[in-house]
Amino acid sequence: MTEKPKILESKATIRFQHCDPFNHLNNSEYLNYLVNAREDQLIEHYNIDIYKMGREEGKSWVVGSNQIAYLRPAWLMEEVVIESQLLGYDTSSLQVELRMYNAQKSELKALMWSTYVHFDILAQKRTFHTDHFMELFASVKNPVPEVSFEARVAAFKKVKN
Repeated sequence: MTEKPKILESKATIRFQHCDPFNHLNNSEYLNYLVNAREDQLIEHYNIDIYKMGREEGKSWVVGSNQIAYLRPAWLMEEVVIESQLLGYDTSSLQVELRMYNAQKSELKALMWSTYVHFDILAQKRTFHTDHFMELFASVKNPVPEVSFEARVAAFKKVKN
């Protein structure tokens, strides 16, 4: 099996309809940009299409929780880089870190930790990951040294993004 990347990356351009009157990305839109990027990255790098899985298998992931820190504004028509990585997992959930940077990756704009729950859409309840997914997760898991979201944000602030 080919080694898969542990940090996934893609680019996006901040659009007018997602901005506030000050030409900043609206706070709620950060979640959309980050989650949409993660969905695209999963298809491109791991061949996981969560919507196709939902249609064909009746299983996918749902958001259990989000923690987000807004560190710098993202501006109208700015190109941003979005990175994501799997911090941890268990038999039915995933913890993912998502980061939004400026195009040069010299300024962190937002940091988010999300927990996703593997979900049986037909039964409307949590379900277990397959052995295939557990093997994939083991191969791409990329934990960070900080044990809390607050500590992770503080670590990035020390770097003076």
